[in-house]
Amino acid sequence: MISWPFSSCTRNVALGSSSTTVPGNSRVSSLAIKILRCRARGCAASSRVALAPEAGNCKAWWTRARRRPTLGGLWGETPLAWDRIHFAASDAADAQAARRDLVRRYGQTPPADADVIVALGGDGFMLHTLHDTIHLKTPVYGMNRGTVGFLMNDYAEDGLRERLEAAEHYVIHPLKMRATTVHGLTTESLAINEVSLLRATYQASRLRILVDGKERLPMLICDGIIVATPAGSTAYNLSAHGPILPIEAEMMALTPVAAFRPRRWRGALLPRSAHVTIEVLDPAKRPVLAVADSTEVRQVATVEVAFHNAVEIELMFDNGHGLSERLLREQFS
Repeated sequence: MISWPFSSCTRNVALGSSSTTVPGNSRVSSLAIKILRCRARGCAASSRVALAPEAGNCKAWWTRARRRPTLGGLWGETPLAWDRIHFAASDAADAQAARRDLVRRYGQTPPADADVIVALGGDGFMLHTLHDTIHLKTPVYGMNRGTVGFLMNDYAEDGLRERLEAAEHYVIHPLKMRATTVHGLTTESLAINEVSLLRATYQASRLRILVDGKERLPMLICDGIIVATPAGSTAYNLSAHGPILPIEAEMMALTPVAAFRPRRWRGALLPRSAHVTIEVLDPAKRPVLAVADSTEVRQVATVEVAFHNAVEIELMFDNGHGLSERLLREQFS
């Protein structure tokens, strides 16, 4: 048994006889983290799970339980039934029609009370949904009603609760961008895919790159530079010929966009603990803008980027089609 304290209460979880190592950014860690997370959800929440005797009257919300061989037959308590679903849809006609059909069939729960949020649209809407609901710490399951749909599951109206029951869970951490403009104004924003710096005029940007306070490139002449997460490594980063990172990789990708000098520099792979600082050289003559997913800051002078380990985002994928498999498959496409 593992005893995990949450303020005045305790959750006990049986892990079997074998010891279990739980790495970061993996399917196993997703389950372990969510099981050992206590969230106040009111009296109704405690009636939907069977709590250990030591739990007392503490109210808790646990993620949907399902047996995983990697945890040695983990779950003995009564799992949630995914009966509280919130459906969110993009403005596209197909997404709106799907939302109406699904709400009619499964009902609609406010996002703050939902067991899961189902996003209907494309990858852009998925990112929008993740940003909008990040404070809720509720898992998000996407169904493709858009175009590319790398982060989405196939759309089907039938058997949704069964798909949620069998889904693979992944916990990812976003990047945190701190951008300071030439006027001294500071903007902080999270990026699930990437932080990018781009030239704002016809002239190439000139950037100085520091990692953990140490200068690594005194001058990079380029159209821009990208700092990408593993989850976002198949997006803009891949289009700029950056590497695809496995979701389990404890690193970030630093990828130039159309580098002119040094001409042969193709970027770097940095540990997830790295703190990247990018200084804009001559910003008055060669202005640069910074973008964290969809948050744009113009006339930046300095941009700092690092993983925000305190923020967790949980994604759900159909069994056998998880994020690890998608990233691996993309490398052979």
